[in-house]
Amino acid sequence: MAAMHGAALDRADSLEAVPARAGVGLKTCHVATILRDRPDIGWFEVHPENYMGAGGPPHRHLAAIRECYPLSLHGVGLSIGGAGELDRDHLRRLGDLVRRYRPGLFSEHLAWSSHDEGYFNDLLPLPYTKETLQRVAEHVEQVQEALGRRILIENPSTYVRFAVSDMSEIAFLTELVHRTGCGLLLDVNNVHVQATNHGFDAAAYIDAFPVAHVGEIHLAGHAHETDDLGEALLIDTHDRPVDSIVWDLFARAVARTGPVPTLIEWDADVPDWPVLHAEAKRAEAIMRASSSVTAGAIHGFAG
Repeated sequence: MAAMHGAALDRADSLEAVPARAGVGLKTCHVATILRDRPDIGWFEVHPENYMGAGGPPHRHLAAIRECYPLSLHGVGLSIGGAGELDRDHLRRLGDLVRRYRPGLFSEHLAWSSHDEGYFNDLLPLPYTKETLQRVAEHVEQVQEALGRRILIENPSTYVRFAVSDMSEIAFLTELVHRTGCGLLLDVNNVHVQATNHGFDAAAYIDAFPVAHVGEIHLAGHAHETDDLGEALLIDTHDRPVDSIVWDLFARAVARTGPVPTLIEWDADVPDWPVLHAEAKRAEAIMRASSSVTAGAIHGFAG
């Protein structure tokens, strides 16, 4: 009996941590297939805002998935960068979800989406100033204290930038980690989107990113548009396969980070399960190739 109890605890512990593999966002249309076939996938991620109700089919489905796979929660509603106080009711319900599902990871965006009593259906950019840094750090610490865990903060995708910023995005994120002990979520697609929209070198951004603090990577598709001046404009749409340029940037990133939990984000025009699963397999193949190259380099040096 004791041996069985220990085995159950070991299984629970193994499902708690998110492995350094590829995962995907859990979609209702895929739940039946996943529970029937138990595909070889590292983990699943959900937006906690979709599970703030007390029960019903969403929780029934998520509970069944959680019995079989590790889970990550990726918040979109805390408004970490907002000028006002954090919504205490939202934070309470988020804490309830964390205790209920024991996710291995929790992340949020470096953005704001609320002002006074208004809420916006967008993740809006921040000016990178000392004042903003102080506010964001206070909010991050409040969330970490409420949840009893370290959170990951994601670099944003943006379409405009503030002229008043007095530090780079990477400097801002690095200092935020230093002040709060939070981790970082490196969204590689967001890097490419911003680099195109704002005219900087995406590879240089990846090379300068503080990868020692990266706990998760995101990959997604984006749409190609043009702005009012006819210049290229990329939109972070999450509605198509990962672009070849983003795959190349991902390979560059994991050459620095090593294998880390990597999510395929596909939130609109969601394809059949085999298509989404294939994207995850491609991410894992890149991670394996990077590990092989690194191991070979170390072996060659040792020899």
